[in-house]
Amino acid sequence: MDVLTGAGTDDEDRRELVRAAAERAGAHPVIADLPRGYDTLLSRMFFDMPGGDKDGDGGDQSGVPLSGGQWQRLALARAYLRGRRDLLILDEPSSGLDAEAEHEIHTGLRAHRRGRTSLLISHRLGTVREAERIAVLDEGAVVETGTHDELIAAEGVYARLFGLQARGYQPRAEAVEEVARS
Repeated sequence: MDVLTGAGTDDEDRRELVRAAAERAGAHPVIADLPRGYDTLLSRMFFDMPGGDKDGDGGDQSGVPLSGGQWQRLALARAYLRGRRDLLILDEPSSGLDAEAEHEIHTGLRAHRRGRTSLLISHRLGTVREAERIAVLDEGAVVETGTHDELIAAEGVYARLFGLQARGYQPRAEAVEEVARS
């Protein structure tokens, strides 16, 4: 059975694969609440067409808008649908999600990526902290590489940026002292 094309499966099997991927990505509740469930058109690009339905109620020519976080969950479901491929590239896969959802997504992604090559692009340094190798870009060039601990010890760009982000999570008095020492 080919998960990408569904070859060798019937419609019911393909639907079950899609639903399982959506559940894993946390997208199923969103999809289930759409006017036509998994058959809902998600783009509004057809509004200017004759007969376009601007209410988003699932008419044949309409689309339902989603939030950025909902689109991210759908993108993750698509990645999960492709199975355990050798390379996974993720660009800010959780930036539109709240902290709890972000944690849930990255926990699932760590398990999914285990044993294969993945590239995680993120400005949220907490999401890359556990990476085997971190490459820091500055003005389009790699300026540092290493593990989180190595980069913190090097006291370079990564350490400075990680410290800035971490200050937002420290109690106010500690953050003020830290800024004063900088």
